Amino acid sequence: MNMNTAIEPILAIVMGILILLVPRFLNYFVAVYLIVVGILGLMHHSLIT
Repeated sequence: MNMNTAIEPILAIVMGILILLVPRFLNYFVAVYLIVVGILGLMHHSLIT
């Protein structure tokens, strides 16, 4: 459970830096971020129930 909360902020920082460095790939970075956060959220939800 602690692993999920540690991965999301690090992922957000990495995505933010990548968007600043390569702004034309913004759509791809946002899409990958949303997919990863969604998967982590589903995994976290399935571990609780």
